[in-house]
Amino acid sequence: MSHSVEQVLIVGGGLAGLRTAEELRRAGYTGELTLLGDENRAPYDRPPLSKQYMRGETDDTALRPAEFYPEHDITLRLGVTATGVDTTARRVRLSDGTEAAYDALVIATGLRPRRIPGLPEVSGVHVLRSHADAQAMREHLGTARKAVIVGAGFIGCELAASFRAGGLDVTIVEPQPTPLFAALGEQVGALVARLHEAEGVELRCGVGVETLVTEGDSVRGVQLADGSVVDADLVVIGIGSVPVTDWLADSGIPLAAPGQGGGVLADETGRTSVPGVWALGDVAAWPHAVGHPKRVEHWTNAGEQAQVLAAALLGAEPSAEIQVPYVWSDQYDMKIQVLGIPALADEIEIVEDKGRKFLAHYRRAGELVAVVGASMAGKVMKARGELAANLQPVATAS
Repeated sequence: MSHSVEQVLIVGGGLAGLRTAEELRRAGYTGELTLLGDENRAPYDRPPLSKQYMRGETDDTALRPAEFYPEHDITLRLGVTATGVDTTARRVRLSDGTEAAYDALVIATGLRPRRIPGLPEVSGVHVLRSHADAQAMREHLGTARKAVIVGAGFIGCELAASFRAGGLDVTIVEPQPTPLFAALGEQVGALVARLHEAEGVELRCGVGVETLVTEGDSVRGVQLADGSVVDADLVVIGIGSVPVTDWLADSGIPLAAPGQGGGVLADETGRTSVPGVWALGDVAAWPHAVGHPKRVEHWTNAGEQAQVLAAALLGAEPSAEIQVPYVWSDQYDMKIQVLGIPALADEIEIVEDKGRKFLAHYRRAGELVAVVGASMAGKVMKARGELAANLQPVATAS
């Protein structure tokens, strides 16, 4: 390599950043390795925040014990944010006024929740991304009675299930026709809607939010675009997230177009067009089967990308490749699993429908491109081979 790698700086203290550090050490990298995180907390697992943590079943979501980091000579710098980068001098500016040098910079800054502009800023309104967000929400659950969740994506649906387990009245407000409409389509979304209605969740689909109803500095309800009001003493805004890339302004590091989801543009190994700069995880737009670079916000994707990136960064041939995309969501007593790329489909077939269990096939020009199932793990995973073959032309870019 033209520039030797003696200092690797990973910006982002989440799953993707940690997995990259692990894979670099596993691949034999012995140089300096620093993991920078903006939270005062070592890397932790986010999926349990909306489920086991929210229900009070666990407090510990750490991905590794504290001793892991010194044992693997990984320096954690926590509670500090990257504010800019000089890619010529190979230095990252930090919020505490210092700078961090690098030979290789790995961008793994993840996402921040979207907000609804113009809403009153009052107590009782939450988003969920960080551990602090989850802790504040869980503490509020102790006194809340009626919850409104704005947005019926995976996080919104999981929180609805957790809130119902805690005895709250729950209303989901979703501008699209069904829950999970954007991810899974209307037919499967309708099956998910049925699951939530069976658990006592009120669904208000096809309508947006106008404003909040407040009393003093607290929320008391949500006024919808159709003029109706839903009472609430706890409101969650779960309308998706945006990649954390503002600190890269004027850096010359290329970003994907906002209309295509934004994020840091990288090739199929995570390498950007700027020497020494790499990107992976939720913030990174790698080549994708949809025909343009795309960010993939899947837990399994972060680990797979880390294997590929670490090898390429060290000048080796990647021994791993990106597998068939996989994501799951635990709701009530069901595990909804998504294998493949539903967005590619031009036809959706409900293969089995047994109430709380269902299986759907997603096809493009007759070929299977995704399978979605609720509590049908065996039948979902059985399709992996066929999906891998059908998605083969994009297997290393999915």
